[in-house]
Amino acid sequence: MPEQPAPPTSDTQDTAAPHGSPAATVTATPAARRTGLLLVLILGGLTATPPLAMDMYLPSLPEVTRSLHAPAATVQLTLTACLAGMALGQLVVGPMSDRWGRRRPLLTGLAVYVVATALCALAPDVGTLVAFRLVQGLAGAAGIVIARAVVRDLYDGVAMARFFSTLMLVSGAAPIVAPLIGGQILRVTDWRGVFVVLTVVGAVLAALVWAKLPETLPVADRHGGGAAGAVRAMRALLADLPFTGYMLAGGFAFAALFAYISASPYVIQLIYGASPQTFSLLFGLNSVGLVITGQVNGKVLVGRVSLDKVLGAGLVVTVLAATALLLMATGALGPVGLAPVAAALFVLMSAMGFTLPNAQSLALLRTRHSAGSASALLGTSSFLVGAVASPLVGVAGERTAVPMAIVQLAGTLVALACFVGMCRPWAARGNTRAGTEGAEH
Repeated sequence: MPEQPAPPTSDTQDTAAPHGSPAATVTATPAARRTGLLLVLILGGLTATPPLAMDMYLPSLPEVTRSLHAPAATVQLTLTACLAGMALGQLVVGPMSDRWGRRRPLLTGLAVYVVATALCALAPDVGTLVAFRLVQGLAGAAGIVIARAVVRDLYDGVAMARFFSTLMLVSGAAPIVAPLIGGQILRVTDWRGVFVVLTVVGAVLAALVWAKLPETLPVADRHGGGAAGAVRAMRALLADLPFTGYMLAGGFAFAALFAYISASPYVIQLIYGASPQTFSLLFGLNSVGLVITGQVNGKVLVGRVSLDKVLGAGLVVTVLAATALLLMATGALGPVGLAPVAAALFVLMSAMGFTLPNAQSLALLRTRHSAGSASALLGTSSFLVGAVASPLVGVAGERTAVPMAIVQLAGTLVALACFVGMCRPWAARGNTRAGTEGAEH
């Protein structure tokens, strides 16, 4: 098995430091930097599984409808099944990784993901495709939940927050390139070819994990107990008010992101008359903004400013941007064109780079021995809240942006309220993990 990876991506590496306090630094060797880069790429690839599995497939939906002679609403269930599988699978895989280590559940999940994706390419009818997509989502959840747990195993404090921000550079690029790749694949093959490419990508990722990602959870830190033990661990986590606050803050902020992804094609193109090319440009620009703020968060702010302060500022900015969008959507500011709406969406999405990684970091700082279960709760809550938010943006039809703005404002307000009311960032906590550490043993 390969040696334990060193965790740097820059010339100096921070040691553990709670709540954004400056950390000591040690010099990283070139070999360690290369190992750290490989770790970023592997874990980034694992966290990019959802947008790849979802977004590469989007351009082929009309062709699937024609090819399988199925109603469009039924074909949409292939997306719902994959999303539901990714949400529920994390609740299973996370506790498994706390009991048996990270490698075994991760490699098993990746193997099943590769097989299920290959079977999607061979599906003879839409019902079979929905079933295989559900299995694909369930298995793909292993990469999402265990990637976060591995980061928690290897990093603490400032270093962990920086690594999560670095991961956004990889995983944040996936929604930008995935639909473009899917569209190019359809130029040379049909929708089944998209799943063939996803199968190859999954197989390559599984090979990299097998060869280059060692076990990161020591045997001494694992715990048994089966399903009952997993339930006890999750109950202890949810009983810790700050952990639950960070989890809900990140989840409801994620709802605003899902609302944007679901509604922006209609808002930008049908309401404000932008061309598909202009929409693609704006969508890509917003994704780039999110990636850039994530890097500013990790490279500049973390270690100099408290994680709670950065998270709080990010949530306030999202609330202000969502408020501006609602005022424009309802006509309270008079007739507005595409530019102001696009600017508000850019601010809202960019602020996620300050919000999402810090919410995850602060939640995971509350635990170590149940990092898999904690990661499962974080991921599942975000996916479920996002899945609920997505259909709400269309309740009033495709010709109004008001539902999107309402969902975004409601989500960001609830996120801010959970952060302030449950995390109580002004309260001094000498040890971030004190709330759950005792309950995990």
